[in-house]
Amino acid sequence: MNEGERLNQITENIIGIAIEVHRALGPGLLESAYETCMFYDLRQTDMKVKHQKHLPILYKGIKLDCSYRLDFFVEDSVIVELKSVEKLLPIHKSQLLSYLKISGCKVGLLINFNVNMLKKGGIKRVVNNFPDSPRSPRPLR
Repeated sequence: MNEGERLNQITENIIGIAIEVHRALGPGLLESAYETCMFYDLRQTDMKVKHQKHLPILYKGIKLDCSYRLDFFVEDSVIVELKSVEKLLPIHKSQLLSYLKISGCKVGLLINFNVNMLKKGGIKRVVNNFPDSPRSPRPLR
């Protein structure tokens, strides 16, 4: 299995768990409730999971702790950020993309539990130099 397939499998497993949590709890709770349940279910798998992992920033060759924390870091490869908001905003995606760039990770999941159906608008997959992804040619001007 190549790296892209492995990352796809990990994200599919995480999404399956998120859907299970959402079906059990429904929308409208605090983010911490979903996070606690997700962590419980993720620990029941054979995946390696870090919860509230510190993410330092490398600035001018020095690691600085800026108090960034990842909700979940799965298999040392996938960042998962949870929300329970009325609507995902561009800033949420930008935040996750910044985390991907800072960490060097290639894929992350942004999951908003405050929706009626998680599959419809509650999950955003964000990539940063994802392996095996076709590159679009630049348009001619």
